[in-house]
Amino acid sequence: MRKTADAVCWVVYKMKQAGPEGPNAVCEQSEWDAMELAQPGYHTLIQEGITSENEAEKLAREAPGGTATRGVAHRLKARLR
Repeated sequence: MRKTADAVCWVVYKMKQAGPEGPNAVCEQSEWDAMELAQPGYHTLIQEGITSENEAEKLAREAPGGTATRGVAHRLKARLR
């Protein structure tokens, strides 16, 4: 019988080492908690508590600093209004 995996939440944040316009990154909530404990406020949290890694990756690409083209980000903003 298989064990069910523990629920994992994901975090999207902006990496500071690349400057204020640095790239976005994704990690598990537990990794974010460890980074914050080691260096509070060093990276900028964009969103936490994301239940799907795919959704976290999508948000990281579409948020400012992500790799999505301007058209995709622009459509995202229009949809949120």
